[in-house]
Amino acid sequence: MNPPLQIKNLTIQYGDRLILENVSFTLQKGEFAYLIGRTGSGKTSLLRTIYGDLKPTKGEVWVGETEVTSLSPQKLPFLRRKLGIVFQDFQLLPYRTVYENVAFTLEVTGWKDRKAIRERVMEVLFQVGLSARKDAYPHELSGGEQQRTCIARALVGAPILLLADEPTGNLDPEVGREIMMLLHQIARWGTAVLVATHHHPYLEIFPAPAYQCSNQRLVPCA
Repeated sequence: MNPPLQIKNLTIQYGDRLILENVSFTLQKGEFAYLIGRTGSGKTSLLRTIYGDLKPTKGEVWVGETEVTSLSPQKLPFLRRKLGIVFQDFQLLPYRTVYENVAFTLEVTGWKDRKAIRERVMEVLFQVGLSARKDAYPHELSGGEQQRTCIARALVGAPILLLADEPTGNLDPEVGREIMMLLHQIARWGTAVLVATHHHPYLEIFPAPAYQCSNQRLVPCA
């Protein structure tokens, strides 16, 4: 069985601008890793390539048994059932409750059994600490609660890989630490987690392997 994420000799280029060159990287089941680097260093471009939003110049990206770069646009939704994605801007549906935002992910991926949907959504809301807020709307939530809702939405389909792009960027430091602690817990539950961040202190507070995007390379941090 393939690991949740395997990148082989990947090069990303925009026109004449080289973003990343000859990147190889593997993330195992239950492994947590940081992707660090300054703005514009290629962190987001690498994540976009992993979830099929950006075609690389060359190389391969495997998510489990699926080779991403060769997928047609029609097959990308099937890839994303294996992935959970958390962004800096929460992107919640404003007129749906916490429960409805999370359930919507299952509905659009073909779940029909209302009882099964409810059981799965409530299980995930419990995991992220939002059971009591299931009927709240996004505007009624704190920033941390909104991000927890996004994480629940990313988790509800039981992905093998969770990608988070600056997930604490819009949060104050204390709430950001709580979110990072939750992401580490998710890895301990067995989901591979890759977090792009420019906030280096997290590496000391929550140690884990870290890889830096620098000079078009992906370099393990000492």
